Amino acid sequence: MEIVVFGAGSLGSLLGGLLGSEHQVTLVGRDPHIAAVRSGGLSITGTFDQKVRPDATTDGTGLTADLAVVTVKSFDTEDAARSLATGEYDVALSVQNGIGNEETLSEHLDYPVLAGTATYGARLDEPGHVDCTGKGKVTLGARNGGTSSTADDIAATFTAAGIDASAVPDMPRRLWEKLAVNAGINPVTALSRVRNGALGEEPPSEIARTAAVETARVARAEGVDLADETVRSRVDTVVDATARNHSSMYQDVLSGRRTEIEAINGAILERAEGHGIDVPVNRTLAGLLGAWERENTNNGIR
Repeated sequence: MEIVVFGAGSLGSLLGGLLGSEHQVTLVGRDPHIAAVRSGGLSITGTFDQKVRPDATTDGTGLTADLAVVTVKSFDTEDAARSLATGEYDVALSVQNGIGNEETLSEHLDYPVLAGTATYGARLDEPGHVDCTGKGKVTLGARNGGTSSTADDIAATFTAAGIDASAVPDMPRRLWEKLAVNAGINPVTALSRVRNGALGEEPPSEIARTAAVETARVARAEGVDLADETVRSRVDTVVDATARNHSSMYQDVLSGRRTEIEAINGAILERAEGHGIDVPVNRTLAGLLGAWERENTNNGIR
């Protein structure tokens, strides 16, 4: 299968590199990473140990492939959609943080857009080198729920490349469950400057769980059946499974980059207000990370 991975950061490079062992893959990203991949290939270490040589480009316009895997940061989704609209694809798969990315893509694309989640841990150690910090799972399916033969085919494509993947009929619930976990773990680790495992103890563990429970309340108001205990348990499970990992938001803070706080806790706050639901922990986390971003942006750190 011909695959374009749009957003060759940590996760995009890992998935694209693994897919490249069995399929024709083009990574779309930024230099110096893309330049390093073009000149010397992509090294994958950690859980995996392999070297692949996918095509790589900084220009995502006018490309053609069977599948576009979108892994850009949520605030870059619209720009990615505009670039993808200049090419030719059969289907797009969003594997991103936040909520609403699939809708944004669908507004610009005239082919199906599937939703997906990924729990693989990944970190770009240096240009041309991605470290897999933990093997996870990819789930995908129709963005509004239900079965999809296209999703089945893509899951098989991922599986053939050694990626644990499955097509599921309940993507709306899974997207909100992932949002709840991210809402608890990402900003708390970023603000505290700690690895995920530090959230296994009080008081940060309770902050993370409460943010997740607030998210579940909003999900139910949006018509998604997501229980409080489910997200509490899920936060604990992810913290334990990824104890040594730095969350993606913590990695962004360490690098002085813009975070996805608006698409995670900010999006929860916005939807909660629409339903008259109070989400004080999410509001606090969004406010604190937002203040950090404004200060660093003012200092020219992005």
